[in-house]
This record gives sequence, structure tokens and C-alpha cells, in this order.
Amino acid sequence: MFEHAENEIIERVIRQLRKPVAIDARFDARVMGQIAGDATIATPRVRLGRWTWLAAAAVFAALLILHPWSQRAAVRPDSYQFVLIAPKAASVALVGDFNDWNPARSPMRATHAGIWATVVPLAPGRYHYAFLVNGVEWRRDPAAPAALDDDFGSPSSVVTVGGSGAGGRGS
Repeated sequence: MFEHAENEIIERVIRQLRKPVAIDARFDARVMGQIAGDATIATPRVRLGRWTWLAAAAVFAALLILHPWSQRAAVRPDSYQFVLIAPKAASVALVGDFNDWNPARSPMRATHAGIWATVVPLAPGRYHYAFLVNGVEWRRDPAAPAALDDDFGSPSSVVTVGGSGAGGRGS
């Protein structure tokens, strides 16, 4: 019984909402005129003065000077960069007598398409090292001399760092 009354009320509300609403023609014309007038108003232009452009150029120049854009720019003078090309490797670590042959101490990062690199601080001296690829494969550095006095039978290389702090590969 109450359900029928509720349905009737809902039907009356729906009929009322569906009736067209009469709008005063003058009101409609004013609204449409205002909309057309707003469309012709130009958006305000922001004028940047000479000082604004100079300040922006100064900020950009400061970023160029202060930001280390390359890996080489971030390398300290007592550091040495090691690089290995291994496109199929999932992981590469640098191991050597400078890090107790511990792969966790010098993991390498993939930079571009299989190029792995890391930077290690080295004091002047002679060091034996190798790359541990995928945790199982030992590789010597193809860009450095092979170590002749290898005690463990694994391939390794030699790097000699000069007294001036500049790194150089040599025997």
C-alpha cells in the first residue's frame, strides 16, 4: 500500500522534471551575448622583461657549471674508473686485492647497453683485480695487462696507480 504511494510520488517528480522550462528570451540573448563577448577577449600576454631573461640565463649557466654532467667529472683525483663491456651480463662486480676480493664491496652499474662501470678510490700502488660476471664467471680486463703471478688460477689483470693520484693502467 505504501509502496504504491511512493511510486506515484516518484512518477510525479519525474514528470515535473521532464517539463520544458521557459526562459525569458531577453535573458537567453544576454547570456549568449556575454559568452560570445568572452570568446573575443584576448588572453593576457605575459611580458618578460630583459632582467627576467638575464636571471633565467644566469640560473641556467650556474646549473651547467655546478652540475656534474658526466661520470668522469664526478670522479675524485684519487679514484679509478673500471669499465667492462658485457651486454649479456645480469650483474658484474669488481674484485681485487684492494677490496679483499669481495664482490659485495664494488658492485658495478650498467650504464649503456651492456657497459658496466664503477669508481674505486685507490692509493698509489700496484693492484690485481678481475670482474665477476653473474656471480660465477671470472674475467680479466681486456683493456689492461694480464697478471702474470696469479696464485689462484683465475684470470686477473693489473693496474698501477701513480704517486700523483692520477690512475693509469700498466704493468
